[in-house]
Amino acid sequence: MGIVRAALVQTNWTGDKESMLQAHEAYARRAAAEGAAVICFQELFYGPYFCQRQDTEFYGYAEPVPGPTTERFAALAKELRLVMVLPVYEQEQPGLLYNTAAVLDADGSYLGKYRKHHLPHVHGFWEKFYFRPGNLGWPVFDTAVGKVGVYICYDRHFPEGWRALALAGAEIVFNPSATSRGLSGYLWKLEQPAAAVANEYFIGAINRVGVEEYGDDDFYGTSYFVDPEGQFVGDVASDTGPELVVRDLNMDLIKVVRDRWAFYRDRRPDAYGPLVAP
Repeated sequence: MGIVRAALVQTNWTGDKESMLQAHEAYARRAAAEGAAVICFQELFYGPYFCQRQDTEFYGYAEPVPGPTTERFAALAKELRLVMVLPVYEQEQPGLLYNTAAVLDADGSYLGKYRKHHLPHVHGFWEKFYFRPGNLGWPVFDTAVGKVGVYICYDRHFPEGWRALALAGAEIVFNPSATSRGLSGYLWKLEQPAAAVANEYFIGAINRVGVEEYGDDDFYGTSYFVDPEGQFVGDVASDTGPELVVRDLNMDLIKVVRDRWAFYRDRRPDAYGPLVAP
């Protein structure tokens, strides 16, 4: 399988959608210039994390998927030969809104989307006001860099989706997030490495940075890649500033780890029924 050079973008809210789109186009160009073949942006990448308060004005950030943003970035993906994961606010129809990530292949083709399953509804994370729970399962996308999955932010607290992606063949799973310092910071460097080990694949964990006008806590960045042995690939990003993270992922490590630890062989799905009983 060899080496895949992969990129993550963590950045701050610039104040309007168009400047965010332009900033991410520039990040994509920088990543491609550094040899990256795949890139993932942060949760709801072209807007603020408006879920820190409840206000219908923010419904205006929603758009169809595919739609204007996916089409704009599809042209860029084709130009740069870059696989892209675009976390956006999706409107399926008026009143049907989702927290979604679109996946584009390196030829600019739209491969599909993942909709966030698990929605927090606690102080500072009022997501059930804005989104319906995801209903498209846990798709794995066959891309130019291998089999890619997506799990969004709060999803990461639930092991079932990580495992569903693994069983569907995922080799890299991206977890775009908007996570503030005051609540779950102590889990940030724990959960994704544990999931990478349990499921024997690479994970790219992305978080935004800065304080936005819709909340009090700051987003603490520290985006990273982690390998199937639970080791960070290179340094973890800054906890205060924007950063483009570009790392080489040795995809051959997946087979090495799976041969060493036969987790897939030793699973006991016949015994797990009570875990999902209502």
